[in-house]
Amino acid sequence: MVAAIFILICSLGAGWLFLTPSGTDMRFLIADTLITTQHRHWAKYIIGQAELDKRVQEYWKNFERMGDEKATIDIKKPSIAEQTKKPLIEYKEVSGTGATGASFSGYLMIVNDPSKIRIGVPGKAGRGEKVSSMVKRTGALAGVNGGGFADPNWEGNGFKPIGVVINDGKLYYNGVGKKNTQIVGIDKDGKMVAGNFSVSELLDMGVKEAVTFQPRMIVNGKGQIRNHADGWGIAPRTVMGQREDGAILFLVIDGRQPHSIGADLYDCQKIMLENGAIIAANLDGGSSTVLVEKDGVIKNSPSSQYGERYLPTAFLIFEHPEEANIPNIWEGLNPGDIDPSKW
Repeated sequence: MVAAIFILICSLGAGWLFLTPSGTDMRFLIADTLITTQHRHWAKYIIGQAELDKRVQEYWKNFERMGDEKATIDIKKPSIAEQTKKPLIEYKEVSGTGATGASFSGYLMIVNDPSKIRIGVPGKAGRGEKVSSMVKRTGALAGVNGGGFADPNWEGNGFKPIGVVINDGKLYYNGVGKKNTQIVGIDKDGKMVAGNFSVSELLDMGVKEAVTFQPRMIVNGKGQIRNHADGWGIAPRTVMGQREDGAILFLVIDGRQPHSIGADLYDCQKIMLENGAIIAANLDGGSSTVLVEKDGVIKNSPSSQYGERYLPTAFLIFEHPEEANIPNIWEGLNPGDIDPSKW
């Protein structure tokens, strides 16, 4: 009798998933969530290989489109006197309920002076570095994970960035040649820059700190993610944005844990808009998501069972960024010669 009831429940559940509109939406949400994990190949069992390939292509096409609109809103940077009235860094707890009705939580780190931000890179060639280690080693006040990296079989060494890395106005790494790439960064005037650009454009624009990642989620004060269905699944998230007064916002959402299932990009976009972001873009998330305070203290709860990941880049905040010693550990290395699987 119990077995029969179990079979009936499973049959009804399968019928709902595969034969109803709401069930179809749930299947795509599950598939999108799997795509952001090391078990992405499981998504084909949920929606089929052909649909999976189509969905991934649509996402990348949409991400490219969201990076094309020119940002026209200028920041109204406060005077030095006004800036000194505020602490350099403020933290705010955030929480919400996602598309499935499950809750998520995390932090918003507000950096009131964008000129205090530098891109951190590993201290030694051949291996990435934990953000907590970067913060402690460089004397930074705080840090969050930055751009993506080559990660074969989810066991990469964290040393080979995807795209470009710009530090203090200098090109540290170029993995795209003369092609365009979607970047997230800050220019010499403290204005956040995100979207599609070539390396020469970035240097001509005076971009000072930047990494490659996507998509840009907010431009000119308008959200680009239309709904939860376009939110790229549920996962730990790291997002960077900027308010009109120049303050940089770093959003970090925990995920894949009992206290916080994770968020989709639509959830993150909503939080950023509610906190005044006029521009915002996605950074590497998932197991890479981490927020670190002074002395390397981890503020959030990274999702990896092994703790922090070894990464190629981070956004670091300094009291005196001009004194930070951040040498180019990729200098003289050809991107094609870097093996991201060797430790």
